[in-house]
Amino acid sequence: MKKSPRAAPHARAKPKRAAARPSPAKTSSARPARKQRVASQRAGEQTAMQVRFWGVRGSLASAGPHTERIGGNTSCVEVRCGDELIIFDCGTGLRALGMSLAEKGATRASIFVSHYHWDHIAGLPFFAPAYDPHSQLTIYGATRMGKDVRQLLSGQMVDPYFPVDLGVFNARLQFVPIEDGGRTTLGAVTLQAAELCHPGGSLGYRLEFGGRVLVYATDFEHGTEADDRLVELARNADLLIFDAQFTPDEYDAKGARSRRGWGHSTYEAGATLAQRAGVKQLALFHHAPERDDAAVEEISRLARRTHKKTIAASEGLSIDL
Repeated sequence: MKKSPRAAPHARAKPKRAAARPSPAKTSSARPARKQRVASQRAGEQTAMQVRFWGVRGSLASAGPHTERIGGNTSCVEVRCGDELIIFDCGTGLRALGMSLAEKGATRASIFVSHYHWDHIAGLPFFAPAYDPHSQLTIYGATRMGKDVRQLLSGQMVDPYFPVDLGVFNARLQFVPIEDGGRTTLGAVTLQAAELCHPGGSLGYRLEFGGRVLVYATDFEHGTEADDRLVELARNADLLIFDAQFTPDEYDAKGARSRRGWGHSTYEAGATLAQRAGVKQLALFHHAPERDDAAVEEISRLARRTHKKTIAASEGLSIDL
């Protein structure tokens, strides 16, 4: 008997559509009211990359009225480079991205994991294309503590933490190790990995395509020799996505406990590093779960004192490069 494809855990049956729905490239099925588009390419030039944020929080998902505008899902960024679909991190935002992709049929995607803390991998078991036997997913990640990317991702899908294991995925899966200094090519896309500064290790990525450069550098603590590595990784990038979880006062423990050594940075450090690297646009990312929308918007305003083209990443935000 032919085995039927399994459905994602806790997924609901998809209702029949009475009429065609808008393309996800134009509106987000998860957050349509907050859809924005930022055009960063120069006048008369064609878009080379399309970047979309599906999760922008750090440490813990934080749904509620205080995160309504910015969003409460954890790290997940979609990048379109011609025919290539590249996904950075598998936080809780990956679930909504997967639902959007599943509406179009089979998915072919390359997923780059920065590291294996829960807020960056918790969405993988709920990623609908992983259950589609016609989908093809290649997952890249570093080897840590003697375990490769497959072993590390499997670790969250074991008893007693999860009801099923990685074997329930029906998609064609390939797991590829990538380390500090590693390079990979996907058609006309090139990616370079660099070790950041974070407890347990974390990779940043430089993506180049069509004369545009995107750097994804979340879960990074400033103030070490890793600053110079990040500056080189982000040199002349069109967009730098940067960890700005703490304010300078929070980081330095003015009136509270110190966050030094926790593996995260500030908007102030991000703006300074972006200036050093000659970055054209800075997107503050990995927002603290307790920081409300107004406070996130305020730190982006403060960062613009140092780096004029700074924005706060938010769910549904799209940037054309």
